[in-house]
Amino acid sequence: MQNFELISFGDGHGLAQAAASGLMKALLSARLSGAALLTVALSGGRISQRFFAAVVELARLSEISFANAHFFWADERCVPPDDAESNYRVARELLFAPLNIPNDHIHRIRGEVLPDVAAAEAEAEICRIAPLTDDGQPVLDLIFLGMGEDGHVASLFPGEPESVMTSPAVYRAVTATKPPPRRITLGYATIAAARQVWVLVSGAGKEVALRDSLDPSSQAPLARVIKARLRTRILTDVQNRSTRSETPA
Repeated sequence: MQNFELISFGDGHGLAQAAASGLMKALLSARLSGAALLTVALSGGRISQRFFAAVVELARLSEISFANAHFFWADERCVPPDDAESNYRVARELLFAPLNIPNDHIHRIRGEVLPDVAAAEAEAEICRIAPLTDDGQPVLDLIFLGMGEDGHVASLFPGEPESVMTSPAVYRAVTATKPPPRRITLGYATIAAARQVWVLVSGAGKEVALRDSLDPSSQAPLARVIKARLRTRILTDVQNRSTRSETPA
């Protein structure tokens, strides 16, 4: 049985709208089920800006509350929170400020401190709020990931030693193969433990990486995420017949 769902869109706008709709449905489901909170991890990348804007648009058209939502990060660059490279800054300006998300529901990674310190702080914070597995992994309700041209997700890049990739660390410092190099990322084990993982694959130049990541024999970061989970949802506007799906949005 295939353990991923691939949904194709004609452009980034449709992809972002579908991802935003997914977040809104998760919020509504949490409210109807009486869940105390909904834990969400966000990513950066170009598609995140469209995604955040789409969330704000849908939120203003609906009565769905964000009161129980807590936001974390799949990864962050080791820069101050007002730096143009900060994933937190983009989310703050395009998502949190427009929706008046309270500060105590925003659990940013402190990119301005030493990477190992930032990773330890972020791990302690997420484990304080999210439920834990028997192995001590936080169980996030929903993780949004992007994918780069080299197949990386979060800041999990190709070529890491096996001993590093199998680390149980919730957050760890990494040296990326693209600028800015110093980053903090969720580990594979934490991504595998999440209830839902949505991967937003948008933009030119990603056709080969996506096709490779969907190959069962691939060792690409996205491929490792897919293999570690029972189900991963991939939303893409990559126009490639070998990867397109007729699954409706």
